[in-house]
Amino acid sequence: MVWNDENLIKIIKGGGVVVMPTDTLYGIVGQANNESVVNKIYAIRKRDVNKPCIILIEDIGNLERLGIFLTENQKSVIEKNNEPTSFILDCPDESLTYLHRGTNSLAFRVPREQALRDLITKTGPLIAPSANIEDFPPAQTISEAKKYFDNLVDLYVDGGTLSGKASRIIKLQSDGRFSTIRE
Repeated sequence: MVWNDENLIKIIKGGGVVVMPTDTLYGIVGQANNESVVNKIYAIRKRDVNKPCIILIEDIGNLERLGIFLTENQKSVIEKNNEPTSFILDCPDESLTYLHRGTNSLAFRVPREQALRDLITKTGPLIAPSANIEDFPPAQTISEAKKYFDNLVDLYVDGGTLSGKASRIIKLQSDGRFSTIRE
């Protein structure tokens, strides 16, 4: 796939914003640990500033770096998952308000594709909302994404036509109980 490109890695690590294929749809991505990048993505997408975005991580062990410690019940639910699913977990860390937008929770997904996880290993966690303006359909091609964002992003990575669907979203409690937010 397209995730091992050195220019892509350089742009993301340098604080750039990229439209690229994710494990589900085209996403508008950047470093989740860079507050100015996160705010830029919100502005470019015209996203509701009170609505957190999904964060792609390489491994559930990365959650501890963000102050999220999984219970055995939560780990069990996550590990049993076999389709693209983002899990909403409690995140009370005030230093991450720019990510959780005051909700004290964050949504995370570990992509199944090893090449995408390898990219995240090199760049750090990626904020990755779908590539569209708020309330419009996700771009299925780079030309559609360019109609939305024009020159507001630093790089477009063409992965062909992507007609997949957004990930399932599950709110996961510490005792392992969960509720499906999006199917």
